Amino acid sequence: MVKSLEGKVAVITGAARNIGKHVAAEMIERGVKVVIGDILDAEGEATIKEFNEKAGTKVAVYCQTDVTKYSDNKSLFALAEKEFGGVDIAFLNAGIGSNANTMFLPLSDSLDERMLDINTTAVIKGSKVAILYMAKRGGGVIVNTASVAGFHGGPSIGNYSASKFGVVGWTRSNAIFEEVCGVRMNAVCPYWVETELASDLGNDAEKDPFAILVTKSLRTKIETVVEAVLTLVEDKSRNAECLLALPKNVIRPQEPVPSYPELVQDETSDDAVAYYNATLPYFKKKLAEALEREGI
Repeated sequence: MVKSLEGKVAVITGAARNIGKHVAAEMIERGVKVVIGDILDAEGEATIKEFNEKAGTKVAVYCQTDVTKYSDNKSLFALAEKEFGGVDIAFLNAGIGSNANTMFLPLSDSLDERMLDINTTAVIKGSKVAILYMAKRGGGVIVNTASVAGFHGGPSIGNYSASKFGVVGWTRSNAIFEEVCGVRMNAVCPYWVETELASDLGNDAEKDPFAILVTKSLRTKIETVVEAVLTLVEDKSRNAECLLALPKNVIRPQEPVPSYPELVQDETSDDAVAYYNATLPYFKKKLAEALEREGI
């Protein structure tokens, strides 16, 4: 295989197993050094041992990471910088599917907040840390794991769908940072994948009609998701794009929605032009302030 990403360094969350692990393996084949963040320590350590033994050299390191905490995200990216010199790629993949719908469950703060904290807020936190480290290096690319459920909701996956809609909205909001600091951000949006997450979505699996439907639905192969992720990484024309990864190896973009100025007025109006002209220097100034403040 041609090592198309030779010399690049990637941070990958949720990569002790499943999609994250497969993406890490493919990246290593293409010449990438990987830093895996997860809470599954035994599996994470076993994964990097497997990668390093196969390569015959250090190509992977592991860091216990609670993606909901800024301190852990900063430690993860700092480790990548220490071990391999910086970060070029971030695949923010950690997520959960349990209690995908809590509408008639007990009124529990922690129950409802957990999925949004891990699936959505953690992606925002990871992206903010990633952008700072990548800006310091001169640019990079972030891929967030969303879902087809980020476009299509349903009563049995209300919380899960809301969490993935959030990832889609976050991703589509950040196109400008390619101009600010050379960082592209995209999202991969799989249909039900050949992992245990699809069977973990229900909290009433024996009775929920949706859980039964999922067991009979087509699956997206992990290899299809991996291909979609690498496409978003390697194709520099893709920015703020949501790429569907569907059964039968179908990979295609989900149509975007208009940006905010286009919704409210003609983008060629004086106000819109003034907005565009002011936005880039504004965010460049804010980036410089953030890098100094965080000591990155």
